[in-house]
Amino acid sequence: MLLYHGTNTRFTKIDFSHSKDKRDFGKGFYLTTIFEQAEKWAKNQFIRYGGDGSFVKIYEYTPSSDLKILSFDSMNKEWLEFVKENRIKGGIAHEYDIVRGPVANDNTMRTIALYISGIYNAEQALEKLAFFKVNDQISFHTEKAISHLNWKEDKEV
Repeated sequence: MLLYHGTNTRFTKIDFSHSKDKRDFGKGFYLTTIFEQAEKWAKNQFIRYGGDGSFVKIYEYTPSSDLKILSFDSMNKEWLEFVKENRIKGGIAHEYDIVRGPVANDNTMRTIALYISGIYNAEQALEKLAFFKVNDQISFHTEKAISHLNWKEDKEV
């Protein structure tokens, strides 16, 4: 399976110390199955923070039964609570090697912020989120998980 990572910097080794904190699935290395989404991430990173340019790093992922994986098929109550916990606590608030599911993007963040702050309950938030089309994200949280990624190439976008 090919996975894509959008970035504004050139690098050869994945280093968790460069991962941003308080993300949907916790601090980790985030990828997607959608090239265009990674391209958008790369361009946004470059616009916000500068850097070396906009790049999509392409990896081949080899699944393995020795990895602890959590998958969310949709924006449901469990996904919403998981995102809330990771965004509030920071770091890694779980024991999974890999987490896969919908991405809370710029379109959905207002609703999620209102849920996190307690203005919306889960049912109200999910009702609002049902109108949004979202893409996927796959986050890698351990060196064991990273060892199943094989870098293929970088594309400047």
